[in-house]
Amino acid sequence: MRHLVPVLASCLWLTPACGRAEESRAKAQGVAVAVIDFDYIDTSGEERDQRMEHAARLGGFMNALRGDLAKSAAFRIVTPTCGSEPCESASLGDGSLLGSARAAGADIVLVGGVHKMSTLVQWAEIMVIDAASGRVLDKKLFTFRGDTDEAWRRAEAFIFDEMTARPPS
Repeated sequence: MRHLVPVLASCLWLTPACGRAEESRAKAQGVAVAVIDFDYIDTSGEERDQRMEHAARLGGFMNALRGDLAKSAAFRIVTPTCGSEPCESASLGDGSLLGSARAAGADIVLVGGVHKMSTLVQWAEIMVIDAASGRVLDKKLFTFRGDTDEAWRRAEAFIFDEMTARPPS
């Protein structure tokens, strides 16, 4: 499966040189990535209402993922606006998300979701989409155990490392 850094790097390599100074500066700053807040679904059937905890953990996860990407010289984070509401992956199907991402200067859009299927197991699915064409460049499914702050921190670090560590296969 392809991984984020090599996919993004190859997108830059394949982009024709235009010679414009601002485009050269933007490319030198890294691939522009729009990271859209992931969706969250809990079908674990646990009796206790954990919506607030899950929202906080997902928020921390997204902040950490954006922060890790921003620390890398290979990327720069851009933030699309979708009207008065934050951009959501649900608007991917009607094209408005990609249009907003392109307007913000994104080369790549990162979307995903987390699904808690049981007390111990959660799934995180991540897609990397070319903002210009809408083509899915990479799609990966991860599992992680636990539903604690530490489990979420480890999952984010693992996902970031996995997506940026290996060249395309």
